[in-house]
Amino acid sequence: MLYKPVSALKLHSILEKNLGKMDMLMTCCHHDPKLKKTTQIINVCPGCDKRFRFDYANSSTISLWEILAESDFFSFPDYHHQSMTILDACPTRDQDKIHLAIRKLLLKMNINLIEPEHTRTSSTCCGDSFYGVIPPDKVKDQMIKKASELPLNDVAVYCVSCSKSMFVGGKQPHYIIDLLFSEKTVPKTFETDAWHNELDAYMEKH
Repeated sequence: MLYKPVSALKLHSILEKNLGKMDMLMTCCHHDPKLKKTTQIINVCPGCDKRFRFDYANSSTISLWEILAESDFFSFPDYHHQSMTILDACPTRDQDKIHLAIRKLLLKMNINLIEPEHTRTSSTCCGDSFYGVIPPDKVKDQMIKKASELPLNDVAVYCVSCSKSMFVGGKQPHYIIDLLFSEKTVPKTFETDAWHNELDAYMEKH
């Protein structure tokens, strides 16, 4: 919703059309949604996946990627064997089912995936997790370092913060939702302080 709200609404509409009526949860995963009954949350965010899985009563979670990877209702675009590498998000490091689902989606879109040395359960951080722990210029250094480890310029990502890190590191990220809708991933706010200020404001509001 913070990156491209129109895409979020399109996804919600597709899910409702094919899976049935469902609410759109607008409570940020940093806050307890206070669910009254056991509820499964379809998430598009690695952080949400982890927090709604562990932190709150009555919530379980499944990634949109797992649903789409096994679906027969989504019309996947064809990227004609374009080669990309991939950056696996930190919160999913122990979730190989998500790693597998993302790769199935890339395959369905006819993307030729070149795995980096550190991938899936052995993936290393994009650099953003260091924000607030070390100075911002050092965070940027970590982002550049991670980007330099990747074998291609085009990087498939499924975390918005990872996409920001790849812009800082000089790579061209391809956010999975943008890929699904044949859209270009654009930087918008990506400098570390500005991005985290935007994130904090969104979390406080939601």
